[in-house]
Amino acid sequence: MRAELVQAIEFLHGDSPEDTERAIGLLQQTVYSFSMKVCGHPEDAEDTMQEVLYRSLRHLAKLQEPKALAVWLYTVTRNRCWRMRRRRSSSPKQMLSLEELMPGEAEIARLLEDASRGPEKHLLRREEHELLHEAILRIPAQLRIVLVLHDMEELDTEEVAQILDLQPGTVRVRLHRARLSVRKALSQTAEAVMRGNHKSAVMVPRQGSERGPRSRTAECRDLFSNLSEYLDGRVDPPTCDRMREHIEACPSCVAFLRDLRSAIDRCRSMQVPCNPAVAQRLQTILTREYLRLLGMPTAKKRSAKV
Repeated sequence: MRAELVQAIEFLHGDSPEDTERAIGLLQQTVYSFSMKVCGHPEDAEDTMQEVLYRSLRHLAKLQEPKALAVWLYTVTRNRCWRMRRRRSSSPKQMLSLEELMPGEAEIARLLEDASRGPEKHLLRREEHELLHEAILRIPAQLRIVLVLHDMEELDTEEVAQILDLQPGTVRVRLHRARLSVRKALSQTAEAVMRGNHKSAVMVPRQGSERGPRSRTAECRDLFSNLSEYLDGRVDPPTCDRMREHIEACPSCVAFLRDLRSAIDRCRSMQVPCNPAVAQRLQTILTREYLRLLGMPTAKKRSAKV
């Protein structure tokens, strides 16, 4: 769970208007950032931030634990985002299979040729924020929201399952596909950037001209379907040992796993700040309204300025 939500709970139960204002500011940024990662439109994210928090003011004082705040806030925000979201022309019409998400021989060769200059790293050196965000927005919506909640908003599997009304096992399956999809989108976008036209990159199945995963060993394919469980330490020790033994003996799997881990780390570190002027205006309005609902006086310094 993000530290901001833990801090927000502490501030909400503080005894000063300044604490309340800090809490509102943290919640605003959380809602805006989540909305942008899921839907990608600043105007929609700002509208969502305003509506969700304004409607939430009567409920905030009842929330005592960070987990309760997180589940409640993300559920409300997700519902609002889903109503507002616009279909992107670059969104895939259907979800790619695991076979199609596996790298073909040409891509593996590129990774092996120079791991330090893999397509994702090249991409992120040139236009880090915008192109990473674009790649995330190009994966299917039902996978993207799991990736955002788990890897970017730092919720655990059970919390994501509760927010999305899914079984934990379904969350894990979608998370793995989401990670593979965003890695593929990053790779495709990077290749398009190097060709000088990143807007042409779309999530498409591998063409027949590039030999695909059928030329890989059965062990590689079995490992591929379980990589997220391995990376998150969710496989039993014997299985973990077998997977590690295969990976260490397979340069292709080493290169791919490194690229996948890098993609996950980049997603986890991505920040999407709100326009400071917009955020400050809304923060002032929401703080005053929240204090009014609680029957608390506004901050003296702020009252003197108004």
